[in-house]
Amino acid sequence: MSNLSPADKSFLDQATDVVIENLSDEKFGVSELAAKMHMSRSSLLRRIKQNAGISASQFIREIRLKQAKDLLSGGTRTVSEVSYQVGFGGTSYFIKCFREYYGYPPGEVGRSEPVRPLNRKRGLWLPLAAAAGIGIVAFLVIRAIAHYTTRPEPEAFPKSIAVLPFKNESDDSSNVYLINGLMESTLNNLQKIKDLRVVSRTSAEKYRHATKTVRELAEELEVSYVVVGSGQKLGNRILLNIQLIDARQDRHLWARQYEREVTDIFRLQQEIAKDIAREVQAFVTWEEEKRIEKIPTHNLVAYDLFLQASDLMQRGGSENLEQAISYLRQAIERDPEFALAYASTAVAYYYLDLFQTQKLYGAQLQSFADKALFYDPASPESLFAKALYFVHQKEYKSAIPYLEKALEYNPNSILVIHFLSDFYNSMVPNTAKYLEYALQGIRLDATAYDSVTTSYNYLHLSNALIQTGFVDESLRYIERSIAYFPENPYAGWVKAAVTYAKYRDPAQLEKLLLIEIEKNPDALHILQELGKLYYFKGDYVTAQNYLERFIRLREDHGLSIFQAEDITIAAVWSKLGRHQEAEAYARQFLEYATEDESIYKHFLLAMYYTYRGDVRQTVSHLQEFARQDNYQYWVLLFKDDPLTAAFADNQAFNRVIRDIETKFWNTNRKLRGTLEEKGLL
Repeated sequence: MSNLSPADKSFLDQATDVVIENLSDEKFGVSELAAKMHMSRSSLLRRIKQNAGISASQFIREIRLKQAKDLLSGGTRTVSEVSYQVGFGGTSYFIKCFREYYGYPPGEVGRSEPVRPLNRKRGLWLPLAAAAGIGIVAFLVIRAIAHYTTRPEPEAFPKSIAVLPFKNESDDSSNVYLINGLMESTLNNLQKIKDLRVVSRTSAEKYRHATKTVRELAEELEVSYVVVGSGQKLGNRILLNIQLIDARQDRHLWARQYEREVTDIFRLQQEIAKDIAREVQAFVTWEEEKRIEKIPTHNLVAYDLFLQASDLMQRGGSENLEQAISYLRQAIERDPEFALAYASTAVAYYYLDLFQTQKLYGAQLQSFADKALFYDPASPESLFAKALYFVHQKEYKSAIPYLEKALEYNPNSILVIHFLSDFYNSMVPNTAKYLEYALQGIRLDATAYDSVTTSYNYLHLSNALIQTGFVDESLRYIERSIAYFPENPYAGWVKAAVTYAKYRDPAQLEKLLLIEIEKNPDALHILQELGKLYYFKGDYVTAQNYLERFIRLREDHGLSIFQAEDITIAAVWSKLGRHQEAEAYARQFLEYATEDESIYKHFLLAMYYTYRGDVRQTVSHLQEFARQDNYQYWVLLFKDDPLTAAFADNQAFNRVIRDIETKFWNTNRKLRGTLEEKGLL
């Protein structure tokens, strides 16, 4: 905004003041702001977009969120109180928006050391099935990282371990980053051992201040062993006390004190990991041992700067990321061949750019990732950094080999597993791989650091399961999602979808969706779902009402999502005699389908030609689509579309529909066998 003219800056300042004056009015939106500014709605939308780079509704929301943070910083108001003071109609929606904007929940405002995992759940929720253009019920995708869960008994994984956050016993609180760094390095070294199941830092982090017994937390984390540690820095010496506990029998296996000069910090890290692995009788390959023994840098000042940067990156947020980059650049100046510092800098730039409409750091991300690979091509961190560059450039297929190689070198990396799961969920759709990586992830990240995140974890597992046809399992896990966080704004949607998949009862689906729209009248995902449902029922007037609200909100927010619903809109508008508008939406859908590069391209084109009543083209594209593998469950619901009724007696159409269904269920049976054999299902 520094390049704005005085007039443009004055306009944004005036708009900001108007929003603040009406802050507590939850109904104060774009239309109300336009009226107060004595402008037309379209002029306001255009001018805010030009000067602020965001939609008008987002502009209003960000002002509300910034005011909320200021109010919470005072420490005298609850989250619920603040949510209403800044114009949010519900606390759960406020928490969701706050987390997406700042990267951490509002309850952490004012904490000296808020807990925010790097792979935090932020950003827009995008439609999975709608992006693919299929089904009566669209599913959702989160832009950073899918989760899932199952509940195996600890005995199923006898070599499973959790490293709890180390306690800083130094008199100087500034040494926290060093003690955290030693815990992180212990965790990272253990994660390189394939014979161990090492739960993620985010799962263990929730127990930093917990008062539960070791047996209780081990049951929650589903591990057999727990590592507890504390440490302090005394001058140039480091003193660590490490305990290894057999959680199944609630007894100490050993307790050791490690005292080393700071110059021996790497040998200290290696020794701890090897001692633990030896005690739990984990098999460590020669290659894994070499990775554990690898020294990242011989410059201790550079490594100290790296540890400070790592601590900031774990906290998240743009200010912390920018400060971390500063430390990392200083570390690289000390050691120009410090591959781990290059990789971490690339990761920091990726997250700075993650939710920006206009990407700013592509060149820096590429440069630092390439240098990381140049100095250490076998480092999982270097490989991951390069993968992030390809994600940043939307060259998704190019990223996969780097992610898979990174996972090979660090088989317990929850961050890499989440990325792979997300890839096969949305970027390079493959339902079988999506579910398999999701199920791998739960073994490492069984519980999250709060009930809200755990709810989303179960939500994503339900999504992965239903996509592959595991309907009963999906229904079970969506109920768990709701139990952890009843206000989850997407869980009710998914429950409605899965319930329909199980019972195929439109009346029940309608009832569940109406409950959800009552909670949030502006929920885009529910509005398009209701519009589609009433279209299927032949109630075109009611469908029109919901779809018009959906269109207005989509345009107000400047979103290019749920594009597959354009063909539904075209069909409804056509039935109501709005032929010119129907044609515009049909052409818009055809453009979307033609440009699609996923496995669903021919399915989308089949939908278009069904709308046109062209059975020959419909069948031709369905036959092309039938050659694909691992497509979503909602493809099977295509035959329920009212437009397909015209093809009911066409043998070629019915034959290809049967082929698609048969292939899906054959894949489902094979996948079940594979997952059960691997102990994942």
